Amino acid sequence: MRLILPLLLLTTLLATSACETMEGLGRDMSSAGDAVTAEAQDAGY
Repeated sequence: MRLILPLLLLTTLLATSACETMEGLGRDMSSAGDAVTAEAQDAGY
């Protein structure tokens, strides 16, 4: 458990540092959500 939190924080930091702005992060999250939705619809859910 002690290892999970630092790894999660590091992963979050690296993921958000790739986006130049919070607006960019929002677009990235929206695109990811759209992809998940499309896959779910293709699977029949």
